[in-house]
Amino acid sequence: MTAGAPPITPSPAAPDDDRATPPDFAHVTTWIFDLDNTLYHPSARLFDQIEDKMRRYITSSLGISLAQADALRAEYWAQYGTTLAGLIAHHQIDPMHFLDDVHDIDMTVLPPDASLAAAIAALPGRRIIHTNGDARYAERVLAARGLDALFDAIYGIEHTGFVPKPAASAYDDIHARDGFDPTRAAMFEDEARNLIEPHARGMRTVLVHDRSPRGPHVDWHTQDLHGFLSQLAQPDWSARPGHLSETHGSHDT
Repeated sequence: MTAGAPPITPSPAAPDDDRATPPDFAHVTTWIFDLDNTLYHPSARLFDQIEDKMRRYITSSLGISLAQADALRAEYWAQYGTTLAGLIAHHQIDPMHFLDDVHDIDMTVLPPDASLAAAIAALPGRRIIHTNGDARYAERVLAARGLDALFDAIYGIEHTGFVPKPAASAYDDIHARDGFDPTRAAMFEDEARNLIEPHARGMRTVLVHDRSPRGPHVDWHTQDLHGFLSQLAQPDWSARPGHLSETHGSHDT
């Protein structure tokens, strides 16, 4: 156990879901959220749009078939963490041109979520986004979900030199930019592999996913982010140093 964090004592779990208690997260002052399929449910199928745009971008840019584009995407995602990282490494793709193109999608499929907004707003301390997408795209997703006034900073892949999670340097860059204490932080992610580094650095780690792949780097699992965060509410949180009594409208991007 990393110094600075209390022992992990998860409460008895319901089937396929863990229950947390306020003491489990009482030390946390920085709350780090992934974006896609974490702050909205995968049933919105936003990635269906993005994946179609990526396929067409790759076929157009590289002059290959859709089948070949799909094979490259699978290979690069497995090897580099994102399709973009592989395209940069092997094809010198302009990353922002790629991101602007593939993220030009319909956001009306994302409904606002007032309950989730209230649960996030109740968290004491600093709240940030760390996504493998870009910050402008993240802002659009948050606005569609009604979560855009809740975060102190949005860190996209452009803030990590286009190196994606789960690479250690991606976490190094965000830590250096934000300056939070990882032993007093919690990270919420839909990709289990993206929690390996945070766990090694002493963060509380929460996998937000319909399935619950287990490993020592996953402290908690939940299918319901709103429900999980609601379990953590404490009446005295508003008195804690660093509590955000009002939501913030500016982003450090």
